[in-house]
Amino acid sequence: MNTKTGVITFPQSAHAPAPPAPLAPRQNPAQGVRRMSSLHHRTAARHEVERARFMSDIRDMVAVLRRQPNELLPFDWVRHLAPEGEHQRGLQTIPVDHIIGSVDRYREFDRHYLPKEPHLDERWIGVRSAQMEGKELPPIQVYKVGELYFVKDGNHRVSVARRQGQKYIDAYVIELNVTVPPDEDDTLKDLIIKGEYAQFLKATNLDRIMPEHREILFTTPGRYEKLLEHIRTREYYLNQKRAAEGREPVTWEEAVESWYCRLYLRIVENIDLHHVMFRFPGRTEADLYLWIMDHRYFLTQKYGHDVGSEEATKDFGEHYAPPLYKRALQRVQLLLTGSLDPAL
Repeated sequence: MNTKTGVITFPQSAHAPAPPAPLAPRQNPAQGVRRMSSLHHRTAARHEVERARFMSDIRDMVAVLRRQPNELLPFDWVRHLAPEGEHQRGLQTIPVDHIIGSVDRYREFDRHYLPKEPHLDERWIGVRSAQMEGKELPPIQVYKVGELYFVKDGNHRVSVARRQGQKYIDAYVIELNVTVPPDEDDTLKDLIIKGEYAQFLKATNLDRIMPEHREILFTTPGRYEKLLEHIRTREYYLNQKRAAEGREPVTWEEAVESWYCRLYLRIVENIDLHHVMFRFPGRTEADLYLWIMDHRYFLTQKYGHDVGSEEATKDFGEHYAPPLYKRALQRVQLLLTGSLDPAL
């Protein structure tokens, strides 16, 4: 008995039953299935990104052996093409394999948009998991240059799409206006040369004067100024002739057209006629034009009269073509690497 309260109390038995535990909330079976499915998708995506990085390493080694680039093109290189403005083209469906570069992630993916760095894995896994779960991914954002694209936003989505063999992807497109568009395999040197070509076309209006003119591309930068010198010389010659006849001077456009039709095109046609290009692997018509014009001047000085474009072309091909063994080595190198070693 409790002496203070007068209430009789009895000690609890050690074997008294414990109070019942609260019931756990019942789980929705569908939620459990979704959770297991999401885990399965992330595991599968992790295996995929690891395989993708392994393939990137293999491609890097092959590129080193073949001395070919295996990186995305930096969008900053496009400035060498001298773009003249941009236009919003809105939402479009674009070919995935026409995406060749990135604004700021060009070091993190290879030229086939395979991921190169482990720190990309989680983002890549997230995109791929969402894709496997059937979630709709937002459109990417790209710059369009010619028929090729550079990613502004959505590099991981492009990487996943390309890895899955997806042909097309939705994108918000900003198009840049360029006179000479890039090609998929262009290097920085190629873009610099094309930018110089664009400036040459702007200075001469050749693409307006002769819309069907043959493409004039060099393998070395800094050659278009020589073409402008040839046009100025042609202009001077025509004006001297017209002055003697008491006629008005030629316009710049007339000088450009005369240079192209009477000098450049005649040499190019003779190059084709006498199969001279075949003797100079990896070179262009424009390369040979400059060399043959220099050779024509040399022969003129040697013989005391102008030998003409055909004779200069034939003589240059016969005396300055690389020997057969060297041409064979050059063709093998072009086949393996796509470019020509200056030493050859």
